[in-house]
Amino acid sequence: MDHFAVPAPDDVEGRIASTTVTSFRVIEALQRRDGAGVTELAEELSLGKGTVHKHLNTLREIEYVVKEDGKYRLSLGFLGLGASVRARMDLYETAREPLEKLAEATGEVASVMIPEHGWGIYLTRVSGSNEPPTELYEGERVPLTATAGGKAILAYVPDEDRERIFEEYGFPKLTENTITDRETMREELRTIHDDRIAHDRGELDLEQHCVAAPITNSDNDAVGAVTVSGPADRMREKAVELDFPSIIGSTTNSIRNRFVE
Repeated sequence: MDHFAVPAPDDVEGRIASTTVTSFRVIEALQRRDGAGVTELAEELSLGKGTVHKHLNTLREIEYVVKEDGKYRLSLGFLGLGASVRARMDLYETAREPLEKLAEATGEVASVMIPEHGWGIYLTRVSGSNEPPTELYEGERVPLTATAGGKAILAYVPDEDRERIFEEYGFPKLTENTITDRETMREELRTIHDDRIAHDRGELDLEQHCVAAPITNSDNDAVGAVTVSGPADRMREKAVELDFPSIIGSTTNSIRNRFVE
């Protein structure tokens, strides 16, 4: 998914540097691939080879891109940037211990999602088994409307912010179960707000189910969400034996009490 669509020239002047946007389009294209050549990137991004080559060379010169065997990949410089940003976030440190306990109690992947620029970002993920959480990675951006964590957040943001997200990002259909109708989504969010629990039943990935609850601040606005996710069949079985709303709700309360103080 290309998050950096280049604006029209009239929009660029005085507001945004188009060369920076192009560099980040190249960066995101590399992020989606295990190495790529100039021609491959140029075709995907509908850019000239010379333009792509110039941006790659600049990124390589400042050590954010590596060239190996004729192909380019992102360097680990981005890992350092992301890790340092996350380490400075109070919510990350506050959530770590309660999240580990949640993962252990459920045997599934427990996560904290935060909203940023209209997307849901996985701030941290902890696996409750020996299997690493491979289906989604820390730092990945996903549509708020197609995930349990995202819907838990949307149910607890101001109305004008929620409608702006709907308008700007729409309702991308990722599976046959994804909600793509605005009024249907509004109805579901009202229920989530009342119950403080959200479900994703194969809306992002048909093979995965997820349950989430919002983390709210002193104004009762969402600053994030706690999620538990796993294979659909296993999550359905565990829903019978485990009280997911109570377990996840207890975790969000623990995080909130530490975070808000």
